[in-house]
Amino acid sequence: MNAYTFFVDSSCDTPKEYLDTWGVKSIDLTFRFVDSSEEYRNSEIDVKEFYEKLRSGRDAKTSAVNVEAFKRAFEPELKEGRDVMYLAFSSGLSTTFNSARLAALELSPAYPDRKIVVVDSLCASTGYGMLVYLTTKKLSEGASLEEAAEYAESMRPHMCHWFTVDDLNFLKRGGRVSAVAAFVGTAIGIKPVLYMNDEGKLLSRFNVRGRKKAIKALAEKMGELALDITTGPVYICHGDCEDDANTLAGHIKDMYGLDVEIITYTGPVIGSHSGPGTLALFFIGKER
Repeated sequence: MNAYTFFVDSSCDTPKEYLDTWGVKSIDLTFRFVDSSEEYRNSEIDVKEFYEKLRSGRDAKTSAVNVEAFKRAFEPELKEGRDVMYLAFSSGLSTTFNSARLAALELSPAYPDRKIVVVDSLCASTGYGMLVYLTTKKLSEGASLEEAAEYAESMRPHMCHWFTVDDLNFLKRGGRVSAVAAFVGTAIGIKPVLYMNDEGKLLSRFNVRGRKKAIKALAEKMGELALDITTGPVYICHGDCEDDANTLAGHIKDMYGLDVEIITYTGPVIGSHSGPGTLALFFIGKER
């Protein structure tokens, strides 16, 4: 099999040491605070500092990687005789996948002997990271890039993303709840439970009263939807609420006897839209 380079982007919210172990290169997405013109790469700011800034009232905006940035990432690998595979952030949330696809179309004529495979993950955050892990396992077992891409696409409907947020105002800014719903919900302690659908878009599924019930609801959803409740992987990410993440992991252990393999931070690119206190659970399910 030809040598290849497997790319992802930093919205996969997976610690670098895991990506390095899996043999994956990450392309940094960018963001900026709306009161400043300075642009940051996802990896250029301490994540706790980022959430402290959001809590202090600063808003952040993200930008997708453009076509030229993907060409700059892919072309050195092609010149070295390596094929390229890029598993992309959900097209339901970002134009990143389309930019990478266009970059591949522009580069292909210059490198007719090389393969450039671009796959839409329809996933986000550490759920995207879980699909990356599963795909690298398939590659390590000897799958071709095309076979690995087909496998990733076959697994997409089973990549469950269930999460809750602590501050409804961030969902209001993203147009996911109305200003009235955010005001009333905040006043009476309503916490939404949301998920990612088969189109890679975030939708609110139901509401509960209080944070503790929201955390428990995430664990219960895993019991309802998991393809095999006796096996993992199970990942958790959080918007600087590590105690809540550990509480959720404890529920998973107590209810199903499973250890959570990865507990990590929701990075700035996703956190710009979800805010501090976001808590998300990822697992393989019968359906999303």
